[in-house]
Parts: sequence; structure tokens; C-alpha cells
Amino acid sequence: MVRSGANEPDSPAEAGQSADPEPELQHGVGTPDGFQRLWMPHRMAYIKGENKPAGPGPGEGCPFCYIQTLSDSEGLIVARGALVFAVLNLYPYNSGHLMVCPYRHVADYTNLDEAETGELTGFTKIAMTVLRAVSGAQGFNIGMNIGGVAGAGIAAHLHQHVVPRWGGDSNFMPVIGQTKVLPQLLAETREILASAWKEGQ
Repeated sequence: MVRSGANEPDSPAEAGQSADPEPELQHGVGTPDGFQRLWMPHRMAYIKGENKPAGPGPGEGCPFCYIQTLSDSEGLIVARGALVFAVLNLYPYNSGHLMVCPYRHVADYTNLDEAETGELTGFTKIAMTVLRAVSGAQGFNIGMNIGGVAGAGIAAHLHQHVVPRWGGDSNFMPVIGQTKVLPQLLAETREILASAWKEGQ
């Protein structure tokens, strides 16, 4: 744990806490204020663009192509179809935020053939049904960002977002603190959704 700010006790004992583990004291310059700091260093991987494709081709580090080769649990895959699959978002907006992707490495919705389009639509409907059943989702944001200028983080491989929503899920934490509080680990979410998906088919 890392502490920041001035006028703080030098040891856990002075703060009335147990002596183990002892927090790391950092020295620096600043003016104490009324805010608490929630350090989330793992988010730096997203900010720095780590694990993003080196290029637009399927063999240039596309994560959607790569996770197809992993086990479902390793790749956070919820369900596999004949032409598309559903996978949890590694950087979710809400718990249960998943994406429906074609196996084929295509960038544009118009590149999908009729069979792929049909299965992508069907998987989206199943995802909504499953999320309502297991988490009581009250609404959804569903859509695609086509192209980098439209906000696609990985523009070379088409993916449709399915984001469950609840009343009050946009509280002060994301609005003011730019922080999402997720009550469940991704691996646990995947197991619950995958089991419900199988039962619903």
C-alpha cells in the first residue's frame, strides 16, 4: 500500500492499526486536502496501450484473434458459436460487460456475411437474456465503434459491446472520480454467465 499526503502518522501503531503489514511512507511535496486516493496501477496498461495490436492484420497481435486459441477461462470467453463468440471486456464499464465478435478478422460490419450477421445478432439477444437472468440488468448499451475515429480501441477486428445497466450505476465514482467500482472478479463473472448461457440454449 502506498500513502500520500502530509501530516500523517509515521507508523501503523501511531494510527491505531496493526503493525503488520507496514505501509510504505513516501516523502514529497503537497498540500493535504479532504480527498482519499484510490491507487489503481493496473489501469496504466490500458492508458499506455499495452497489448494493443502492432498493425491491422490478424497476425499482428490482434487480441480477439489470440484469445480464440486460449481456453475459455484463460480468454474470458463466455460462449462460442460456429461463427462468433462472446467474451468479457478486460476493461469493463460495468460487471458483465461483454463483447460479441466474429472469429473472422474483419473490421467493418458490412464485411460480415449473412450467416455471421445472423449469429452475431442471435448471440447479442442471448447475452441480454442471460444478463437479465443472472444480474437483473435493467437496461443495456449495445453498439459498435467502427474505426479509430469513432472510438474503436481495436478497430481492425469488429466487436459489438453489450453493457448491462442499472439505475444509479453512474454515480459520483465514475463521474467525479473517473473510477469504476466492480463488485466481482472477471473470472467469477465469466463462470456465472457461461453456466447461465449453456442453460438458456
